[in-house]
Amino acid sequence: MKVQQFLAHYGIEENPFAQEDAQTDHVFRDHCLAATHHPAWDKIFGNPEHPSTSVVFGEKGAGKTALRLQIVGELRRFNESHPDRQVFIVEYDDFNPFLDSFVSRLRSWNRKPTRALSRWRLWDHMDAILCLATTKLINLILDEGRVDDPKINADTISNLSRAQRRDLLLLAALYDHTLGQPAEQRWNALRRKLRFNSWWAQWDLIFGAVVSAGVAGAAAYFWPPDTTGRWLLGGIFAAGWGPWLQRQLGLLWKSYRVSREVRVFDHLTNTLRRLLSRFERQELAGQPMPTKDRSDDRYELLAKLQNLLKTLGFGSMLVLVDRVDEPHLVNGSAERIKDLVWPLFDNKFLKHIGIGFKLLLPSEVTYYLKREEKEFYERSRLDKQNLILSLEWTGESLYDVANNRIRACVKSPSNPVSIQQMFDDTITEAELIRIFSQLRVPRHLFKFLYRLLVEHCNRFTEQTPRWRVNRETLQSALALYMRDLDAFDRGMGTV
Repeated sequence: MKVQQFLAHYGIEENPFAQEDAQTDHVFRDHCLAATHHPAWDKIFGNPEHPSTSVVFGEKGAGKTALRLQIVGELRRFNESHPDRQVFIVEYDDFNPFLDSFVSRLRSWNRKPTRALSRWRLWDHMDAILCLATTKLINLILDEGRVDDPKINADTISNLSRAQRRDLLLLAALYDHTLGQPAEQRWNALRRKLRFNSWWAQWDLIFGAVVSAGVAGAAAYFWPPDTTGRWLLGGIFAAGWGPWLQRQLGLLWKSYRVSREVRVFDHLTNTLRRLLSRFERQELAGQPMPTKDRSDDRYELLAKLQNLLKTLGFGSMLVLVDRVDEPHLVNGSAERIKDLVWPLFDNKFLKHIGIGFKLLLPSEVTYYLKREEKEFYERSRLDKQNLILSLEWTGESLYDVANNRIRACVKSPSNPVSIQQMFDDTITEAELIRIFSQLRVPRHLFKFLYRLLVEHCNRFTEQTPRWRVNRETLQSALALYMRDLDAFDRGMGTV
């Protein structure tokens, strides 16, 4: 007997429990994204008009990635109905590019790159978030964003003041990072889109060229016969290029310091110098630059980004942090996850006005959280961050999840099918709920039900099918799965 034959008997088109990862689970994406929520959903999601910070710890398979996808889906629906006060979404869930660049900078740690995470700081996170947000914003302005991203039209861009256009170009020079186009070419495309005229910034170059032409003309008509005259012409030539050379050396030094302090992606020093030279002196004077190992300049640049987003129709920003255990440098190690995540626990950062953070973290690091001293809790103020120490699922909520997935895969919506209909009458709903509560999280529920259906179908032929799972099959499959789950919890196997 085949599993598909068993499911077809109930009018189910595909196996509702075949997928295990929300990232690739089309049943969840297409049917359950807006219908199935964790009981703590309201506390985690909050109010999209005033995004708040939430810190959620959950074990593998508890639904952290599903939560991220649901949050993104809800915010996109909110943005569609509120185009004048949208939420700008930053998905901070791919750490590998940032960590690779970070480790390559710390040459003294190259032999043991995992130790480099102990030198990861809050401003490294801020640089990564500024990079993701700036790159996404520029993609929207240049019409290079994804299909489901919000659009920014020319009329909205025209609302930007001269200072805001300068700020956007400055952020682009410092944090726009994409491999699809040369940095200078992309920056110039943005400048043209913003209609930012900066020809006067090149006055020193023009002055040097004019002086050079004058010196060349003078030398062509009358070459000084004595050494003094030649030195005079040389001095005039050098004086003509003095302002340009002085400024370029200053910008080169500043660009070098930026490339040294921004450790999460690579800056081309000379390219950054050329971009900064396109700003007039007075427009660049006093502007914050990430040239030091501190967060102060990053906060000011973050405020500039928020000001730009507000003018462009985004009332707030939300940063989603997920999959911190997946980078190859972390490789699931709880200690390395702690080194990577702990700098984020700063109340000033997490409570930054106009930004909400959703930190979806693995439960393995709660061991370190409970061992922290008073100073850590005073700095992080986790009591104000909507803390959820365990993303728990009750047997009742898992029972509802199973039914929602079944209904999503039924051919006819008018044909109600529940999980209990697949079991013998002697197996009650209360008994199923009790069994499901032992599985703890949706991923284990799906794996167990998939194994159970396979086990049941293997016991019967196509000619003599049985359409209900009996108690013996249920108990034997549960015992085997709980044994594997216990080994998995002890780090000695998989389920």
